[in-house]
Amino acid sequence: MSRRVGRRQFLAGVGASAGGLPTITGSTIFGTSTSNRTGNQKNRHVAVNLPPETDAPVDVRGAIYIPARAFNRYQMWRDYDPEIIERDLGYADSVNLNAIRTWMSYEYWLEHPDEHWEALEHFLSTADSYGMRVLLGLFDSVGREPTYENLINDDPRTAVQAFSPSTRTMASKSLWDDPRDFIVEFMERYRNDERLLAIELTNEPGWNEKDIRFFRQMSKTLTLYQGELPLSMGSTSLANNADYLEWGMDILQFHYNFARTTDLYEGVLRQANHIQDKIGAPVWLSEWQRIRPGDTFFAEVSGEAAVPDYASLAPTIQRSGIGNFFWSLMVKPAFSLYLREHGVLNGLFHEDGAVWDLDDASSIKAMSGDPEYEGEERKEYPDWADIIKKKAEQAPGEEQPE
Repeated sequence: MSRRVGRRQFLAGVGASAGGLPTITGSTIFGTSTSNRTGNQKNRHVAVNLPPETDAPVDVRGAIYIPARAFNRYQMWRDYDPEIIERDLGYADSVNLNAIRTWMSYEYWLEHPDEHWEALEHFLSTADSYGMRVLLGLFDSVGREPTYENLINDDPRTAVQAFSPSTRTMASKSLWDDPRDFIVEFMERYRNDERLLAIELTNEPGWNEKDIRFFRQMSKTLTLYQGELPLSMGSTSLANNADYLEWGMDILQFHYNFARTTDLYEGVLRQANHIQDKIGAPVWLSEWQRIRPGDTFFAEVSGEAAVPDYASLAPTIQRSGIGNFFWSLMVKPAFSLYLREHGVLNGLFHEDGAVWDLDDASSIKAMSGDPEYEGEERKEYPDWADIIKKKAEQAPGEEQPE
């Protein structure tokens, strides 16, 4: 797990992707490669462009989890309710998930470290009782400043996720002792804990110089205290991982939430499989959602394009064999305030256990080799989140009196 790959070698593994996608695919997740399904090396070159067996279980089948009514990680741990966690992870078990991706809250740890460790212990034990392992993040680079107002705001119209730590902390070396202590204490407790799948330093630092400077230094503390568990970084794209591997990360991640067509999505999955095969490091698709119109993550959408449709992508991901985590387990307003303003809703399960879409539940469960799912379907915004639903626009003169 600790093999290091240099930047040039990694970029060579991408296969000069600016000009096109690689033509050789493979998979080395947990030591299983697609070459085993295509026979010997000679036959592999003949069959390499064929999809793998569609009924083969995907090794890492996960969801991103934050409780339905928590709008950021601070709220998740401040309002931690063991009964809700046990209920929700039970829903995950019903679609045969074997992994969960979630994050700690550095800000909550600063306030109540003992309570945070106690809640984390319950969370890991609950996941383990369902046969699920946890990809656990320590920090997050996405969102707005972790001011008190932002951390506690729970209005569905205005609440935001908050990055961690604050800009002031990241910009001032004199303030780095606390985040280092957080890393050290966590690693001393959990670096060899088999309930964890991997340890994620932060989510999506991207190319931001401030984040890169800070987390490059934090990675030195993380790797110094590394135990048996692999290390990783939440990455917006495959290309970002060239830096993260040099920092000592063992598992690559990439995020691809939306695409206009399955052909576009298949191209990126082929590239991910090629990298796995080329450098011998696992690659996980750690955020995905659906096929939808629009060229960017922040495309303006409405109607059916604003609600979950995991069935539009799940079969494509299953055929690739890539370990993956969909966003998100629970039905809730989009984390991005911009998307929420357009009425975007994510998630598979309502709080009472009904699913948004039975086809979604079946297609996600199918990644385990079993597509059969029975349950209640309810394509309705939760009462507490209905306020974000974008109303259909009316033509002038069609307005109805209040």
